[in-house]
Amino acid sequence: MSASSTAHRFAAVALAAGAVVCAAALPATAADRDHHRHPRVEISAVQADSPGRDNHTNRSLNAEWVDITNNTRHTVNLKGWTLRDGDGNRYRFRNVRLAGGDTLRVHTGTGRDTHDHLYQDRRDYMWDNHADKAVLRNDRHHTVDTKSWNRGGHHR
Repeated sequence: MSASSTAHRFAAVALAAGAVVCAAALPATAADRDHHRHPRVEISAVQADSPGRDNHTNRSLNAEWVDITNNTRHTVNLKGWTLRDGDGNRYRFRNVRLAGGDTLRVHTGTGRDTHDHLYQDRRDYMWDNHADKAVLRNDRHHTVDTKSWNRGGHHR
């Protein structure tokens, strides 16, 4: 085998190895970009205006809720996390484990906590019907996700 053909084979092997490394790196890069668009744990839905009249009954208070979704495959412990409104009212999660792919509904009123429903045990509404902002923060006080709405009831 000549030096020329050995050099060509070496170059071909090096290029092929480089292509494999680049191909393996691309999905990770795309996943990193996607992570910034879709939080691992997010506020997936808000019903700030409970249906019917705001008559301060527990039923009406519990018809006001926020859904929290874990978009990962791994369980996340929400202990110490908080959910706040635009006025600074706060709900602090206790030792709550949210399994991967699951959604948890946080109601404003009183009730018995279950696997997929938590109750803030408030006797007054938390969310402004017309315009407000829900902020989810982790146990290190970093904002994980926010959801805002305006007069028309549109979420941003």
